[in-house]
Amino acid sequence: MSFAILKKCSSTRARRGQLTTPHGVINTPIFMPVGTRGTVKTMSPDDLIALDAQIILGNTYHLFLRPGMEIMRAAGGLHRFMNWQRPILTDSGGFQVFSLSSLRKLKPEGVEFASHIDGSKFFLGPRESMAIQRTLGSDIVMAFDECTPYPCSHEQAEKSLEITTRWETISREQPLDPGQQLFGIVQGSVYEDLRIKSAEALVKIGFEGYAIGGLSVGEPEEEMYKCIDWVAPVLPEDKPRYVMGVGTPRQLVEGVARGIDMFDCVIPTRLARHGSAYVTGGGTIPVKAGRYAMDFTPLDENCQCYTCRNFTKAYLRHLLNVGEILGMRLITYHNLHFFLNLMREVREALENGTFPELRARYANAD
Repeated sequence: MSFAILKKCSSTRARRGQLTTPHGVINTPIFMPVGTRGTVKTMSPDDLIALDAQIILGNTYHLFLRPGMEIMRAAGGLHRFMNWQRPILTDSGGFQVFSLSSLRKLKPEGVEFASHIDGSKFFLGPRESMAIQRTLGSDIVMAFDECTPYPCSHEQAEKSLEITTRWETISREQPLDPGQQLFGIVQGSVYEDLRIKSAEALVKIGFEGYAIGGLSVGEPEEEMYKCIDWVAPVLPEDKPRYVMGVGTPRQLVEGVARGIDMFDCVIPTRLARHGSAYVTGGGTIPVKAGRYAMDFTPLDENCQCYTCRNFTKAYLRHLLNVGEILGMRLITYHNLHFFLNLMREVREALENGTFPELRARYANAD
């Protein structure tokens, strides 16, 4: 894997880059659709190719439980199993240490989980996570960490960071397959000294890329930006930077302005399944609302995606109201197009020197 910075913004930390992996080149800044269980919900691989999704995500915890590594090994890895030939990043399972806190018990060497499916117990630590991700064959492997909850005291955050740093050190020591690259994850909650301490420790260990984790877990948006501002200058200039689980269109643009290259979030797909569609400017409309029952215009007059070229709000509202899967599928397609097109516009703005103007247009977006 290699990462090259092609262009920088003169008035912000934003940069335009290229990340090369065994399964293809990723143009950054990039948004990565989330495919937790080996699929981006309601989307086929052909849909994602048509949308020009350059990389998608899978999740170690969920894929370990189902279908399991015996099936994954027999299939030849996640790429072959889901028929996706472009790059894949796999989360390590560290987020589930946070999100499934009622079902797990922390131990020095990892986490004992009670399966959210049937309650059966299993163990996941840095060694296990790296072995699973090696079997999955992802291009980008995430180190095993503990996602610190918000709010928490400085003492709690410091204790969590000690665990994370130890686990990430062990993650770095584990063997991966040729071509697989490991990203470290900065933690430390909303405390500047801990965030900087975490970043410096990970840089000393040495990773192929660096993520900022523990954000978008309930903290105010301004706290999120502060964390990025503290951490980004500490991370190596020549390595990709990834903010995990973020975010809205405005947050993506603000993250880019602060020097971030990669983002992922369930927002576009989750909101689509609940009937909300993104429109020009970054806001959303509630497609199921009664005011769209006789609205025979597209979701967004300025959008050229398949959904907007072929279907009306009235039809999409009808599909949602009668529980037809096609409604969720078409709005998901539109929302992912919106996010991926936004990042394409960001890259173009960085290339032609107009990023500050684009940033201003999204300053008040939802």
